[in-house]
Amino acid sequence: HVQLVESGGGSVQTGGSLRLSCAASGYTYSTYCMGWFRQAPGKEREGVAAIDSDGSTSYADSVKGRFTIAKDNTKSTLYLQMANLQPEDTAMYYCAAGASGLTLSESDYTYWGQGTQVTVS
Repeated sequence: HVQLVESGGGSVQTGGSLRLSCAASGYTYSTYCMGWFRQAPGKEREGVAAIDSDGSTSYADSVKGRFTIAKDNTKSTLYLQMANLQPEDTAMYYCAAGASGLTLSESDYTYWGQGTQVTVS
């Protein structure tokens, strides 16, 4: 049974920082691509960042230079360090896993967490 549990969301002022974490269990953590997605009210879910099994990364243009994705294989934990947050970053953030190859396409992922809310004002 695969479980992804996000944490670290919250409310922050414009220009602030947050670090999201995603703890994975029941999953061959290091084998597949993992990613972060977000969904703002009234909008479709979009890919934010992804990291493949070899450590290669991909970012949405809107977050390049501000967000950093990383993983700790020893802790089976995925991270998203977010800096210089803007109001348009306000969304529910989801951890996803199980993609074969580096991708920001939602349909490529098999497993999803419940999400953690990020609010920037």
